[in-house]
Amino acid sequence: MCTSIIYTAGDSYFGRNLDLEISFGQEVVVTPRNYPFSFRKMPSLDHHYAITGMALVEDGYPLYFDGANEEGLGMAGLNFDGPCRYFPEDPAKDNVTPFEFIPYILGQCKNVTEARKLLSNLNLVKIDFSAKLHLSPLHWLIADKSGEAIVVESTAEGLNVYDNPVGVLTNNPEFPKQLLNLSNYQSISPAYPENTLIPEVKLNTYSRGFGSRFLPGGMDSESRFVKEVFTKAHAPKGKSEIENITNYFHNLHAVEQQKGLDQVAPGQFEYTIYSDGINLTTGTFYYSTYGNNQINAVKLEKDRLDQTELLQYPLQSEQAINFQN
Repeated sequence: MCTSIIYTAGDSYFGRNLDLEISFGQEVVVTPRNYPFSFRKMPSLDHHYAITGMALVEDGYPLYFDGANEEGLGMAGLNFDGPCRYFPEDPAKDNVTPFEFIPYILGQCKNVTEARKLLSNLNLVKIDFSAKLHLSPLHWLIADKSGEAIVVESTAEGLNVYDNPVGVLTNNPEFPKQLLNLSNYQSISPAYPENTLIPEVKLNTYSRGFGSRFLPGGMDSESRFVKEVFTKAHAPKGKSEIENITNYFHNLHAVEQQKGLDQVAPGQFEYTIYSDGINLTTGTFYYSTYGNNQINAVKLEKDRLDQTELLQYPLQSEQAINFQN
């Protein structure tokens, strides 16, 4: 399970929590403009926008979990098991495999408007990367530096593209149902609630935070969706990059999963393997891991974006403690 957001505070920040029970050896990968992207059913992209994100590099090919391009368009794939459907090749459509989907969009589109045009004739085809690496059932959050966001879901009905007014995505159910579920929590507030139960009686109180008393706090995707929408909607906006990226990570950490709380199999627990975010204006990529919750950063080196070789940065996963004495 996962959570992805677009957070705007001066600049816009895009990224996600990756929640799984196993790690795949992912790392920060910058794909420069002249790396040749080959696609199974579409013409290759020999020149494209540079992409920075979290990826598994397999046989020299970056399999992106999430990322953003140099123009400020971000995209993340999240688990969508159950409703997800991929299809056979359709000669009347642009056939793209799900593992190619992120570079296909980020390589060619500057913003959500341009992404919508590519999506209008897209068919996500059921073709595995290899005999060892099978497709994952996913849906995607796409957002740009203006803050506009959409959700893409491939279901039995076909490819659905939804406006995302809250800038949050988790997992099941389908996105329209997630939005509808928010109406159950519309009275939640950071403010202390007014006594409308029995206004003529002064009620004793025993705690702060009563406005959010019924905010869900489970590890399930509906609970995380509601909690993250509430958290992000009321998040402060800082006056500096450090303040804003710190606030951004606090948004993600509000719905992170700790080890031992979400059992998926005997002896196996899902947890937040990493949290990441990219400044969609500067291209600086930030991340923390479960083992190292210090914020690490990879700057976008624009003088290296015209080469053909991938730039790879292994994750710093060992805790970094600042000793003061």
